[in-house]
Parts: sequence; C-alpha cells; structure tokens
Amino acid sequence: MQQEQIEAHAEDRSELTLDEPASAASRRLRLLTYNVRHCRGTDGRVAPERVARVIADLAPDIVALQEVDVGRPRTDGLDQAEEIARLVGMFSHFHPALHIEEERYGDAVLTHLPSRLKRAGPLPGLLRRPGLEPRGALWVEVTAGASKLQVITTHFGLLGAERVAQAKALLGPDWLGDPACHAPTVLLGDFNATGWSRAYRRLSGRLTDARRLTGERRWRRGGATFPSRFPLLRVDHVFVSERVAVERIAVVDTPLARKASDHLPVLAEIRIEPG
Repeated sequence: MQQEQIEAHAEDRSELTLDEPASAASRRLRLLTYNVRHCRGTDGRVAPERVARVIADLAPDIVALQEVDVGRPRTDGLDQAEEIARLVGMFSHFHPALHIEEERYGDAVLTHLPSRLKRAGPLPGLLRRPGLEPRGALWVEVTAGASKLQVITTHFGLLGAERVAQAKALLGPDWLGDPACHAPTVLLGDFNATGWSRAYRRLSGRLTDARRLTGERRWRRGGATFPSRFPLLRVDHVFVSERVAVERIAVVDTPLARKASDHLPVLAEIRIEPG
C-alpha cells in the first residue's frame, strides 16, 4: 500500500474518534501498543500494510509493536519494523528476542519524534524449561518538547513463573531500576498477564496501570484485547510513572483492527507534567 493511500484512509476513522494529535511542544502524546502477530490477520493473510492502516488511523506519536518479523521466510523476508515505519512516516527501533541466522523476531518502537536507543536485551526464561520462546525488552528515550520520555516495550512469556521472572528482571537495575530510567516513564506491551496475575501485581507495585488513572468506562469487556474477534482477556497493558498524566485510554475495537491481528491495539493519550 502506498503512503498516500494510508493517509487517505486515516481521514475516515471508524468507531474510535480522536482529536488531532497534539504537538510535541505541548507535551501531550499518543501512545499505541500493538501485538501484530507478524502481521498475520485473523483471515490468515500476512499484510503489513493493513497493520499500517490501523496505526495511521490513530495518528500516534509513539508505537510499541510486538511479534514483529525481520528476514523470515514465513513473511517473505520482509523487515516488518522498517516497512510499517515507512508506511506511517516514522523511524523504527527493533530488538530481536529470537535471532536464528538471518531470521529475527521481536519487538519494535516506532516514533516520528527524536529518539535514541537506550537498551535492548533478553529477559530470563526458566532454567528447567530451556525450550521456551526467547523474550526481550526494548528501551527507547523519546524527546517531546523539553521532556525526555523513557519508553520500554516487551512481550512476556506464556507461563506464570516465566512472567514473574521477567517482571522481576524489568524491575531490576538493567531496566526500570536503572537511575537513567527516571520519570517520566512508560512501560507498555503484551504481558500475557491479566490484572489478577502475579506478574501484573509486581509491575503495578512500581508503576500505575494507565487505565486506573482515567475513569474510562468505554472499555469493551473490561478492556479485553485478546482474541481480537471476541476479546475475553486483558493482557496488553500500559503502565506509567510519576509525571505522566493519562487523559484517555481505549481499546481500538474497529472492524479493521479485528482483522489485522489476533490482538486489539491499546491507545493511551498522555500528558507529561513538568519535573
């Protein structure tokens, strides 16, 4: 799909209507977290341009993507992070949690704002389960006006004990415990963890679930994001630190989003408060 087609599509937003994006100088930002399942939709078709349309509809400033393919035969060897970034007019940072020869698979952060990579690395699995899918995290510093926002995205594992180990690592000195990872900070991604899980409780002990700061009542089935065709579980989250005010948060439950991936994206509108 060409850039002009995506821009034209963005003029016709469906169920989720938003104001025009705020300027970086105002320190108001739109954040999107989206597990794209290597751009394979619920119809079985791999279509990065369709994922790009979902993103373009929302005009976010920062996008966190999970399950992104780079150089994999199953997705025609495409660099999906770069392709989606190109289609929506952003720059990309990518971290491969899985790297086998030329094939890579992992997480990405896209933004049109000035940014720099702070850290990218693995998260622990379980010693007794060596065959588990590798997991990682990506930390990018984004400049918005006079503020520098620390953005971390991740994709946790499927087992409870695995997720607890990964949450503990994220809270440790390499990530959220690093003095450089100071407020304002946002942690967002697919945590494979519901609100009553141990991993969620560990993370929400340090940061605040953005949903709890808005009084938002328009969440479908309590903010469920998975599976996209009939959402039952809220496993995709946005956590924020001090100095981040959350003005609105919504699950993007549109016909296009329900088809583009098996997860629905989550959009958060935030305001960075003065330090």
